[in-house]
Amino acid sequence: MHDVDDTITVDTRLGQIQGLRQDNVLHFRGIRYAQPPRRFWPSSASMPWTGSYDATGFPNRCMQPDSSLLGEPVGPTNEDCLFLNIVTPAVEDAQRAVLFWIHGGSLVNGSANEYDGSMLAAEGDVVVVTVNYRLGLFGFLDLSPLGDKFAGSGSNGFRDQVLALEWVRDNIADYGGDPGNITIFGESAGGVSVLALLATPAADGLYHKAIAHSPVTVDQPPPDLVTSLLTHVGGQPVDLYEKLRVMSGEELLAVQGAIPNVSGGVDGHVVTRSTNDAITERGARGVPLIAGSNRDEGTFFSALITLFAPDFQPPNREFAAAVVGDADSAPYLEALKAQHPDADAMAIYEHIWRAMFLRSAMGSTERATAAGPGGWLYRFDLPTTVELFGKEVGATHGAEIAFTFNRFNSDDPGGLLLYDPEDPVVRRLSRRWSDTVIAFAKTGDPNGAGLPRWPRYDAQSRQTLILDANSRVEADPDRIDRQLWEGVLGDG
Repeated sequence: MHDVDDTITVDTRLGQIQGLRQDNVLHFRGIRYAQPPRRFWPSSASMPWTGSYDATGFPNRCMQPDSSLLGEPVGPTNEDCLFLNIVTPAVEDAQRAVLFWIHGGSLVNGSANEYDGSMLAAEGDVVVVTVNYRLGLFGFLDLSPLGDKFAGSGSNGFRDQVLALEWVRDNIADYGGDPGNITIFGESAGGVSVLALLATPAADGLYHKAIAHSPVTVDQPPPDLVTSLLTHVGGQPVDLYEKLRVMSGEELLAVQGAIPNVSGGVDGHVVTRSTNDAITERGARGVPLIAGSNRDEGTFFSALITLFAPDFQPPNREFAAAVVGDADSAPYLEALKAQHPDADAMAIYEHIWRAMFLRSAMGSTERATAAGPGGWLYRFDLPTTVELFGKEVGATHGAEIAFTFNRFNSDDPGGLLLYDPEDPVVRRLSRRWSDTVIAFAKTGDPNGAGLPRWPRYDAQSRQTLILDANSRVEADPDRIDRQLWEGVLGDG
């Protein structure tokens, strides 16, 4: 390795690469892990390059609607978007734990460029990888109703993540990382992705620990969007693929905006079973898992919706199915209203969001403990100190991300600053929580990094770490919420 000003050059198995030295760590941005993808088909691995690869600039983001409201994104959008970014303390001594971040954004927004692992790398002597994967119809359109050749197409975005993990396994030693110690972690849709990868056999052995922030377990098939698409583009099913294939990316995004939500699911080919079944079936062959949610998850979504649609009426009966699945959602919704008699429809909507993430985190960690590897449950309670869209939102969805990365820089790409970084409570919790993430990545045990002793979560004691100004462990702090859905599902 040699330096020229702030630029560094490294020889790797794929060829020579140029990166940047900033914030006492090394940045390699926009490394191609896959060839430009063929729309609606699995991606394929990238090839070695010739000459010197310029990894000093941020790469393309995957195709997505405008999301500048949550911070100005960096990098143009393009279907050629399968890149990853690496931050490492050094390229020598290839024994550092690797943290592989999967971004959120409802599987339709976001990018690797929005997350800076500099503090984690510098403070924890770890390597941080952030990854792009195809979004929306480009990554999660299930075309299997059109024929067996499209089997698994509804999980192409997850396939991208697997391919990126394979790249990391094969190449991360060149950047100071240990391919035998990789932790996948992500928030919201990234948490969904983490739990989907647990149920993806092609990913087995490519990671060794997992952290799911505000996740939803994968337990339903991908939505059938073919009928909706035919309504918007016309023609017969036999013509649909060709019509979608020849559209411009912008035209396909416009179609995406007119159909029901795009999401991943148990397609039976890539994601082969539900998250919970996968954790149980893998048993001791599974991985240690941290999962958790935020106390006021729903305020983010209500604030965002009312900003654009102040007359929005939440479809709470339909949305409650996100908590109780195939069960009748009406009894659960009535129980929720009875528990919160003064709550209006929007407040109930917020409670449903909270319960959806909470139940997924609770169930997956409980099963990870029962299976053997261990599961740890957290709840993030520290209220934000900055308003979101003019509203006080408490410990809202995504609030913990800055603490995970221990980075509160409003100048970061896509940066959404919700806390005063000079507040000593914020500084203390961010250091202790990020140190806990680092400890878990290194050892598979989250203890010993400054927070209270954190027991595994199980169905008997239900010990939960509360992250707050006064962090603590409580037994079954969400008992009332849990009993509401258990009363409907009978799974208590």
